[in-house]
Amino acid sequence: MLCQHFKKILLPIDKSENSKRAINFVGNLISSFISNQIELNFLHIIRMDDLMEKFKNADFRLVMIRDRDFAEKLINKYINDNIIPFMNNYEKILRNKGFTGEVKKIVEQGDPGNKILEVAHRDNFQTIMIARRGISKFKKIILGSISNKLVYGLLNQNLYLVGQKISEETPISDILVPVDGSEYSMKAVEHAVCLAKLVKGIKKIVLLRVINISLYLERVKHGIDPEIEAEEILLNAKMRFLNTGISEDILQTKINVGIPAEEILKEACEGNYKLIIMGRKGRSELKDIILGGVSSAVINKCLEPTVAIINL
Repeated sequence: MLCQHFKKILLPIDKSENSKRAINFVGNLISSFISNQIELNFLHIIRMDDLMEKFKNADFRLVMIRDRDFAEKLINKYINDNIIPFMNNYEKILRNKGFTGEVKKIVEQGDPGNKILEVAHRDNFQTIMIARRGISKFKKIILGSISNKLVYGLLNQNLYLVGQKISEETPISDILVPVDGSEYSMKAVEHAVCLAKLVKGIKKIVLLRVINISLYLERVKHGIDPEIEAEEILLNAKMRFLNTGISEDILQTKINVGIPAEEILKEACEGNYKLIIMGRKGRSELKDIILGGVSSAVINKCLEPTVAIINL
């Protein structure tokens, strides 16, 4: 039976190489699922700037006001000539990878980030997968990147930010799951369990517990051994896999001591992971800037592997 997370996937796309990379990731992932009972939805957002550039001889806003029917005909022609063809090509890539599930094509107009959020909430998508472009954190704050809007705008939905090292044939073989015992990190564990049951060919799932060095002595003062506490957290996470029949052969546990974000980034770089799954406690971007959210630090600095954010 297919996990609820993947029954209905939203995939925002455009003509860019970034989107093609996302298509390859999604194709590699879902074509390896034991079940193909998936509804995959392509979403392309038409911006007014796109229409203004296409119809250079007229103020398209004025056309829409004066003759709505004529404007709609122009938009439909634009969709058929410029959008449906690359959507069909993307679907062909998925079919060539062996995907046999349903593919729907959605075209909307508006601001891309806001419109993706609107569609995701309106149509009850559980998982959104989108290519990341590698914009710096500083530029994201100034420009308001699409992925940044999704990170902070999605509620109880999963966001896959497709990494930059995904190739046409990259398998989803090695997965990193940082855990800290919190409710939201255990949500990430549950998501990883779901993937482990669905995906053929996973070779390694590493459960990583980072003991925050700044809190180490404080825990000791309260009579808590941080090492034993970390082992208990990892055992609890590991048992989630074993209790569902996942082989212990693919499971590894690691304990590091240091600054959590830095240790996770270090492990991600050294371990050559294809996917990092992290739970995220919902809070504003401003609070993340002030408090230094771990998941946000990983998102902003770990560009090569795909990062899946499991939101509460």
